[in-house]
Amino acid sequence: MRNSRPFIAAGFLFFALLPDVSLAATATTTFPVTATVQNVCSVTASGLAFGSYDPTSNTDLDASTTLSVLCTTGTSFTVGLNAGNAPSATVSSRAMVNGGNQLSYALYTDSGRTSNWGNTPGSDTPAAQVAGTSATVMTVFGRVAKRQNVPTGSYADTITVTVNY
Repeated sequence: MRNSRPFIAAGFLFFALLPDVSLAATATTTFPVTATVQNVCSVTASGLAFGSYDPTSNTDLDASTTLSVLCTTGTSFTVGLNAGNAPSATVSSRAMVNGGNQLSYALYTDSGRTSNWGNTPGSDTPAAQVAGTSATVMTVFGRVAKRQNVPTGSYADTITVTVNY
């Protein structure tokens, strides 16, 4: 029979070197994690290029562009377009200018070009929308009316887009 005492002694030594877990303790706490989500909107717009205009044509010159509105999810918003920079322009009577000359045009909310796009929420802007999780893309439909006898040249205007939320 072999002597098993060296193994017992080694086992006792092993357990003697382990920390006494019965004496260990822990402490815990919590801390708050917070953030405040702001109610914001941003808007980007592409240019509206009508191209070449023939003042003798019997056809209106149509073009369109897009606006992209990104708001905090759940935010209700409307989008307005101002009158532009032409002297005496209104939202229902816009004009591109070249020096003292003006080329009239209009902006609409619909592809049939029957609903003027103005700047007064609830009156002449598209109906309010509620923001989702991605940007809302809106199309602006433009028209230069046929047979405007204006001098040759490059005509331009600048429209300001306003998001009300």
